[in-house]
Amino acid sequence: MGQENTESTENISVLIGEAQLILAEKRTSLAVLRSGVAVLALPITVLSFLIATSKYYDFFNVLHFVIPLFCILGALTVIGVYLIARSVIRMQHYDKLLKNIKRKNHTISELID
Repeated sequence: MGQENTESTENISVLIGEAQLILAEKRTSLAVLRSGVAVLALPITVLSFLIATSKYYDFFNVLHFVIPLFCILGALTVIGVYLIARSVIRMQHYDKLLKNIKRKNHTISELID
């Protein structure tokens, strides 16, 4: 009987450790999401600045500057969308893993909400 209690306590300890690891990974995904939003905001800011100051320059006279700038802004947009999508998908995966851990033990399900 004492051995079963020890095994149960060890099992709960292992499940709590797994839950902590998954929550740490989820925090990392949230940090990636925050970075993706920041990367995505940069092209929007630059474009709004260019539109606001467009009366001070002729678009076709500065085309040799604008084309590379738009390429860089397009690349930043793609990277930002990729980081956001990747982190959202990973967070959904971590939520499923946490749900499985909650299903294994009711004591842990009370701790994690």
